[in-house]
Amino acid sequence: MKTAPGSWSFTRWTTVDQLEALEVRHPEFYARLFLQGAHLSHFAPAGAGNWLWLSDTARFMTGRAIRGGIPVCWPWFGVPGKNPDPVRQTVLSDTPHGFARTAVWNLEDVRESAQDVEISLSLDASQDFAELWGGRASALITFRFAATALQVALTSTNLGRTPLAFSQALHTYLPTPDITRTQITGLDRCNYIDTLDEWSRKRQDTALCFDGEVDRIYDTGGADIGLNTPATAYRLCSSGSRSAVVWNPGPEKSRHLSDFPDTAWQTMLCVETANAFDNIYVLNSGQSHTLSVMISRLEEHKDPS
Repeated sequence: MKTAPGSWSFTRWTTVDQLEALEVRHPEFYARLFLQGAHLSHFAPAGAGNWLWLSDTARFMTGRAIRGGIPVCWPWFGVPGKNPDPVRQTVLSDTPHGFARTAVWNLEDVRESAQDVEISLSLDASQDFAELWGGRASALITFRFAATALQVALTSTNLGRTPLAFSQALHTYLPTPDITRTQITGLDRCNYIDTLDEWSRKRQDTALCFDGEVDRIYDTGGADIGLNTPATAYRLCSSGSRSAVVWNPGPEKSRHLSDFPDTAWQTMLCVETANAFDNIYVLNSGQSHTLSVMISRLEEHKDPS
């Protein structure tokens, strides 16, 4: 049921360095959600570790994106110049991944029950961001936490009078004990763009394994994705998504990334629920679109090694 501040049973305000956050301490799980960026940094069922990877050197500073968790890339994904023309024409900044991941979102709702907690945040991307973007839109993001799954749903609404094109991603960082013994399933037979090979187009014929830097945009059509690590297995079920981005910086790039230890590439990867490059969305005036992902972990799995 919906609850108001002061009557929450499991949710509390907290501050981490310079940033305000909501902390959920439920008997079945723990979560931490920052208002800046609508950024989820922690989700852990009772007795389990964080399902999300968070950098040991992450900084929680005003105007600085957090390295790890689930950054929200919106209303454009990646480098603006690599986006198709309809998206690129609205972008007035060279900042990668849009402005939502460093904007301060507004708390809309907290709903709590004995089984789950649901938190919604909103962002009005109109006049306040006119120097960065030529569009007019709102974003509503809802996080649902339960003992067996985490769900994130991002709804975009065109508030302008003309069609609006955008790209987006839920930039999910996930942990692994060993990236070289980790594989992704569900992408076989999918076409992808290899950004490390001059943005050439290729096809995935087997499960995806890692032996160095990977940066690929897959055309998935919304297929479910499996992630198998030596420790556990994840399942990512998406809706409203036509792309998936898989990223690991490898040893060379890691040395140049901010808030990222040199060896951290060995214990993380990103599997991003997205609509990117060929799969941008165009909304007519007043139309909405929801991009969502449900992440669950399997009790039994096989070590991919």
